[in-house]
Formats: sequence, C-alpha cells, structure tokens
Amino acid sequence: MTSTFGAQIPPSTAELMTHLDTTRITGDVATPREANLRNIQDFLASSEHQYMGITPGPEDTWDAVFSLMVAKVGINADPMYTQGQDTISAQLCVDALERYAQIYGEVVRQRGRILFATAHPAAMPAVYTPMAAVARAHGAEVLTIAGGIPWDTGDVRAVGDVVMVEQYGGLRHTHRPEPMDLVLDQLEAAHQAHGSAPLPDLVVTDHGMAGAAGTRGYRVIAVGDCNDPAVFVGQAQGVIDVVVPLDDNVPPQAYEPMTQFILARAGL
Repeated sequence: MTSTFGAQIPPSTAELMTHLDTTRITGDVATPREANLRNIQDFLASSEHQYMGITPGPEDTWDAVFSLMVAKVGINADPMYTQGQDTISAQLCVDALERYAQIYGEVVRQRGRILFATAHPAAMPAVYTPMAAVARAHGAEVLTIAGGIPWDTGDVRAVGDVVMVEQYGGLRHTHRPEPMDLVLDQLEAAHQAHGSAPLPDLVVTDHGMAGAAGTRGYRVIAVGDCNDPAVFVGQAQGVIDVVVPLDDNVPPQAYEPMTQFILARAGL
C-alpha cells in the first residue's frame, strides 16, 4: 500500500477506506462525543464559534441536527451515548469525496477560477495545495488576495495558493466566517472597480469560511469534522454544495492517499 501511494497511483475505494480508518481520519476518531453533542446545541444557539456563518432554520431542532449528523457523518446513532469516542463513516466520507471531486474536476476542465482557503492551517493545506497546483497545470485560475487583510489580532493572508488567518506570527485555527467575508469583499470590490477582476467559480474551503462563501452565493465544496454541525446544516440548506465528513486535524501526510483519490476521481 505504501509503495502504491508513493508511486502516485491512486488508491482503490476499498484501499482508501482502510487507510482512512487506520489513520483515524474516519472510524474511531479523536473527537469526543461530548464535543459533538455540545456543538449541536451551540450551533442552534448561534454561538460565536459554532454558527460558522450558517443560520439555523425553524426545522433545525436538536433532534433534526443530530439525525443529520448520523446520516451524513456517521456519528453514533444512540442519543443516550453521551460520553466517550465518536465515529465518522469511511463509506460516507468516500461517497462525499466522489461528489467533491466531480465538482472540482468540472470547474478545472472549464478553466474556471478557484479560491482555496482554510481555517485548519495545520492539516488541510496538505490537501488544498496539490489540488491548486493540479488546477493551475490544467489551465484553471487559482485566485489569491493582495497583501494581508487586517482581522482581529492578526490578518488574513495567502500562504502560497491557500488563504489562511495569521495571528501573533503563526497560523490560526478558527471557526469564524469573517475571514472569508473579508476576502470576498476585497475580490468583489476589485471586480466592481475594474470589471475584469475575477471572482471565484468555486471555493474550496472549510469551517466558517465555507459558510460565509456559501451564504454569499458562491459554489462551495468543503470538509467537516463530526463536531462541525453548521457546515452539514449548510449543505442540507443548499448553501454548501458538498461537505466531506472527516477528521480535519490529523498529521498532514495522512491525507495524501485521499488527495490522490480526489485528483483521480476528478479525472486530472
């Protein structure tokens, strides 16, 4: 299996599912059950750190969101199970990856404009950076931003091809939607001022960045952890095109087979 991945031969679906469970990207993941249940309630209360730019609708009761997370993520279906480890389904992950790759591939083949951004800088650039490089190699335009945009106690900046949040000289994990709003504000202002300045045909991102882009009408493909109910509600509302359920903070090299799978399924 190692030699197969090292040779850049994409894994089969069965190989990828085994790898996802082995590395705990799926299966018995590190996220505790307590956090998953708490974050459902915090999302419904529009908590600053859990609403992620998605507004709960009247249909989004606790039971409805819990059932959604069972159906789309594969968390433990027993509502009485309140402590311990929780799960993400490798099958649901791969099913969502198929759609994720299809949308990405369509936009790349159309030589569209793609914005890559992450709120998980310690892990997800390992997926987005090669996706950006392949997109550019096939004639798509990878969008970025000019300089840094001040936000909170840091700024929003492009690190290579991926937009992230900087704070105190490091890169910051955040659930907030405002960084994406600032990026899109800059791109939209340039577009209005110059006409030819490009806007994204697709945003590849996560967390509140996904919610912000989707609620502004952009096409979005995202990933989400089992403690990120907002993005899955956003998908159910039609705000986000697809959300791939996975643990979004394992060591970066563990995502390599998944990235190869995405590129292969995208036909690139």
